[in-house]
Amino acid sequence: MKDARAPAGLAFVKMHGAGNDFVILDSRGRDRVTTPALAAALGDRHRGVGFDQLAEILDAEGADYALEFWNSDGSRAGACGNASRCVADRVMQGLGRDRVSFVTERGTLAALRRPDGLVSVNMGDPILDWQGVPLAEGADLLHLPIAGDPAAVGMGNPHCVFFVADAEAVDLPREGGVMEHHPLFPKATNVEYATLTGPDRLRMRVWERGTGITLACGSGACATAVAAHLRGLTGRRVTLDLDGGTLEIDWREDGVWMTGPTTHVFDGTLTPAFLAAHP
Repeated sequence: MKDARAPAGLAFVKMHGAGNDFVILDSRGRDRVTTPALAAALGDRHRGVGFDQLAEILDAEGADYALEFWNSDGSRAGACGNASRCVADRVMQGLGRDRVSFVTERGTLAALRRPDGLVSVNMGDPILDWQGVPLAEGADLLHLPIAGDPAAVGMGNPHCVFFVADAEAVDLPREGGVMEHHPLFPKATNVEYATLTGPDRLRMRVWERGTGITLACGSGACATAVAAHLRGLTGRRVTLDLDGGTLEIDWREDGVWMTGPTTHVFDGTLTPAFLAAHP
């Protein structure tokens, strides 16, 4: 098998979905290459490439490919909706198809390209039990015992969703950073602040676990839409306006589908010296 870190370096792709940006490594046909050190170094926006999450494409049995996700601090991410859409767009172009299946920690999921060019991904069923989110102890997921009355939803990663009068007024760097490590969330949590702005429409801002403030979060948009519906604020089809763009969420019988734009920014190659410094 070809050495993934050959003297020629390591190829990567930079993409974003609604401003949620990613480095993508394609490791099909070879061993995985990502380590915590490499992910953290690549995620550094001054000394690396910079990203909200890293997605590594791997071979899979019974599906077109598998995906593993990493945060910019070098920790693992269990799910990443916009990265899933970006990778699906890339793979569909390469295969000349408009639909693919892929494997994540959540199981085998599907993605497709709509006639309008937007890419949809099925993020699976929401996790609506406290052990699965997970929480440190049993609690009413729609009304957590936390100031501000947030809800908790699992989408392969934990989410704490606050419904507020004005999402723009939230001090996100302070509030999100504190709430990420609330003791009710033993594995930390993503934090969303959402405001109802119209029928089945929300304005959402997000603090992502292991990354911080991002312009969009696909799994967070899914979690927020699920919580909004369960609280009676919206139907099952919701439009969310995030800092980086708009995402459409449709909670169907087969899972929570998320749709939005994808953008291929550039291709690059990591140098052998960079790789050697971050094994």
